[in-house]
Amino acid sequence: MNTKPNLEQLLEAEDTNSSIIKLDDYICKLCSWGEKMDALSQPQKLFFFNQNLEREINNGGFNQFYYNSSGDFAHQTVESLNAIGADKTAEILKKANGQFPNQTVPKDRAERQEIVEQIEEEANVVWEELDQQFFDYEDDLNSLNLEFVRKNKSFF
Repeated sequence: MNTKPNLEQLLEAEDTNSSIIKLDDYICKLCSWGEKMDALSQPQKLFFFNQNLEREINNGGFNQFYYNSSGDFAHQTVESLNAIGADKTAEILKKANGQFPNQTVPKDRAERQEIVEQIEEEANVVWEELDQQFFDYEDDLNSLNLEFVRKNKSFF
């Protein structure tokens, strides 16, 4: 069962990382980890895209982000980052997306994986540099995401 977390409590907590993780866990279960996106409100989708990116980059960098289902939402994630004011991170993702032919990341996972395998030798050089830029966290993603949730509470 997916129990809705106490949103007020999460938004007031000092440990923002823990709040993000609890909310992310709830939203991931709500949409079956991206399989049922229709189950989410638009603001929840944006939160999901942002967390998907962070989870994947922290676990295996941009190569992993594109190889896994998170890459299905590569272009929407640029928009979701801009929506919360994470413009520097959005630019990093745009540069990473730019390694694909015509700067277009296929939504189809099998097609995208095939392209990743074709481009990864060259793309990994760029992606690894972008991984490091991402890890600099010029945008405070936790604070920006929580502020976005606060502004859109009724949708969470």
